[in-house]
Amino acid sequence: MFRRRRREQPEQVGEQEPAAPERESGPWDADEPHPNTDRIDLGGLRLPHNPDFDVRLASVGDQHVGVVVIYQDSTLQLQALAAPRSSGLWDEVKTKIRTQAKDLEEREGPFGSELVGEIKAEGGPRPARYLGIDGPRWFLLGVISGQGAFDEAISAAFVEFMQDVVVVRGDEPMAREEPIPLRRPNDQTAETEEQRPGLNPFKRGPEISEIR
Repeated sequence: MFRRRRREQPEQVGEQEPAAPERESGPWDADEPHPNTDRIDLGGLRLPHNPDFDVRLASVGDQHVGVVVIYQDSTLQLQALAAPRSSGLWDEVKTKIRTQAKDLEEREGPFGSELVGEIKAEGGPRPARYLGIDGPRWFLLGVISGQGAFDEAISAAFVEFMQDVVVVRGDEPMAREEPIPLRRPNDQTAETEEQRPGLNPFKRGPEISEIR
């Protein structure tokens, strides 16, 4: 489980108060005003620190491309993808998900349209809830699995967690749906462009490992 890391603010002449957030909650873009709280800095994602959650990096090979958040007997998988400047990805992503899981129901949730139901998995069907957020040049996909997909108390805790996530897209060119690279908190640099692999964020398989 990662330990929190306080972000250090550079000293400024005539210290100014940070701009107030224009929205009540996130997920936040790193370049917009957002609450300055303790967060786990993973490079492309900054996650709220909560001792009740076990946070692990999800990897393909030696590249960190997502996060698994464990709470009680449920999990929240998070992945941030690069998106076009002119349009979001959630409508397109929903279509892809439903071609693989036709029994999912579309409904309105805290972030807008979402998908919920059961999907096929080893050992039998498992509950799943897909939440998508379109941001400026990024898309954040959250997948709640287990009891939390239907249990309101557990899902509310995951939603609150997502509402305080900060996405760091960066200015470098990235391909459409390319995973925004992550790093361990003690790593000083993120992966290079050439090392970034492709990833299907809609398929759960043995190629995704969970690293403490």
